[in-house]
Amino acid sequence: MSDDGTWSIGELAERAGATVKTVRFYSDLGLLPEDGRSAGGHRRYGPGALDRLRLIRSLRGLDVPVSAVGRVLEREVALEDVLAEHLREVGSRMAALRWREAALRLLQESPAEERAERLRLVGSLETPPSTAPVARFLRRVLPPRLPARLFSAICDAAVPQPPAEPTPAQVLALARLTALAADASGTGGAGGAVTVCRRVPADPGGACRPAVLYEALAEVYAAAAPGLRAARQPAGGALDAFVAAHAGARGLRDTPAFRRRLAVYLDELAQPSVDRFWRLTAELAASPEPTFGATDDWLRAALAAEVSAAG
Repeated sequence: MSDDGTWSIGELAERAGATVKTVRFYSDLGLLPEDGRSAGGHRRYGPGALDRLRLIRSLRGLDVPVSAVGRVLEREVALEDVLAEHLREVGSRMAALRWREAALRLLQESPAEERAERLRLVGSLETPPSTAPVARFLRRVLPPRLPARLFSAICDAAVPQPPAEPTPAQVLALARLTALAADASGTGGAGGAVTVCRRVPADPGGACRPAVLYEALAEVYAAAAPGLRAARQPAGGALDAFVAAHAGARGLRDTPAFRRRLAVYLDELAQPSVDRFWRLTAELAASPEPTFGATDDWLRAALAAEVSAAG
């Protein structure tokens, strides 16, 4: 240290355990201000530069961006906030890497004859993966003009979030879901909504009110799920609630004649693309909780069996 209490760039680098090139780099970026220049025009640094340089190197050693380091040094943002933001970014990158690893394992383990097709599917996934295309598919197949609150609730329940540590099977499920969502013919050729308010020849009558129907069905599915998990046949209460939801949405009464018409109507509504959607979302979620689609199929089958038994 000179008589004026400053260090040369070499002295500062030595005390910090850094190279002169490193000190010059951060100084040129404005992160390490000089205290002045010597008579010969060489940079001089005050004692405070040592702590500042150590902080810079520590943050950069954690891969904190230079711009964020600058904001910390200038007290524009708290160190804790920068660390929290960087931790989120690292978590996002790690999630993307886990998905990439699972995708590579999927391709490595795939039969040779399926590898090219799976590579095409997996290559279409965003990084990190997103379920936005899946939500758009759901928007396309649900009736238009559903209240935003109701659509959001259905979407939250129907579209599982990509797991942080996926299996190869879950990567494949999301890739297939994304392809289904991107397929222009994803509505199964129905040319619009393919749901339970679409008119088909066997329409049971009444003016179907989609919002009323979906509000009621969400409650029915939640109440019926334990029975499906236990692999029981739908009890009378669950089936009655299912039929009542359809009848109430149309302003009709639950009668044997209505049940017969409803069974035929629901059978005509069946669409392969929607069935595939529910199967793939179940594979992606890998959860014991039944999907809305699985619960609906379970109740439809029980209605069909009841109608058939009644002759």
